[in-house]
Order: sequence, then structure tokens, then C-alpha cells
Amino acid sequence: MENDEKRPGSTSLNLPPTLDYSASDAPTTTLINPNNLMYDPQMVQPMRDELTTLGVTELLTATDVDSALRTPGTTLVFVNSVCGCAAGSARPGLRLSLMAEKKPDQIVTVFAGMETEATARAREYFKPYRPSSPQIALMKDGQLVQMIQRQDIEGSTPDVVATELQSAYDAHCG
Repeated sequence: MENDEKRPGSTSLNLPPTLDYSASDAPTTTLINPNNLMYDPQMVQPMRDELTTLGVTELLTATDVDSALRTPGTTLVFVNSVCGCAAGSARPGLRLSLMAEKKPDQIVTVFAGMETEATARAREYFKPYRPSSPQIALMKDGQLVQMIQRQDIEGSTPDVVATELQSAYDAHCG
């Protein structure tokens, strides 16, 4: 489609010349976003920082995930997300939970929509649970022992998320 053409019902497109529209008029993501990232890295940086300032380790590759989850002991895996329930409940709930006496041996994070390979690998360890974002898994010696899904987080306050995490720490962490 040329830049000066219009879609039916549209007043003006004024598309940049780099966009390539398929028959379905959907932009091809490879031309718009050559790294296949769902979100602008600058936009998600504060969401990453909210966790890394707590000492949470980012896992950027599938190899990073395998290494972390094969480490003996307890590992909390936080699947980070840009959604409102991650911002309003999950990340603040995690922060509050870390004030507890018992904590996991290591806390790691993958970012849904950003490090897709790492996120997909982490979710392989979470089976039979379906993927959700955010998602918080507590692993012990590589085995899933507790899962908090988006539906458990959405509509909850940070205190509720923190209490559920603290209960999991009490049950599974040394």
C-alpha cells in the first residue's frame, strides 16, 4: 500500500515508508521491531529496576533459566509484566514479602514480552500451569512447589500477594 492510500473508513494513514502491510493490513513485526520485542526497552526499564533494586536477578536467556533452576535450594521465579496488576499488586507484593524472616535462597525474574526465550523456558518448569503474566513460581530443588497466577494477583492488594508469598516461604524455605 502506498503512503498516500487510505484504508476503507480511514481519513488518512500517513504511514512511514518502512511499514509493510500484508493482505490483512496488519503490520509485520519484523520490519517494525527487528528484535521481536513486544515493548520498548526504555519503557520497561523502570519495571525491571523495581525488581533488580530488591536484589532480584534477571534471567535473559534459556541457559540462564536452566542454570538458576538447577541450583539446589529454593528459587522464586517472578514473570514480570507491564500490566497493571504487576505494577499495582505483584511487584509491591514481592517487595513486602521480602521483609519476612524466611525467604527463598535466590530470586530471579524473566520479563514476558521481552526475553521471550527465557520466559518460555521458565514456563516449561511451571507445567501443568498455563502461562500468565505476571506469574510467580516457587521452586525447590528444581521442582515447582507453589504457583501464583495472574488470576490470583488481579484485584488483590500487595498485602494479599505478600501474605501468600510469605506462607509459601514458611512452608518451603529454610
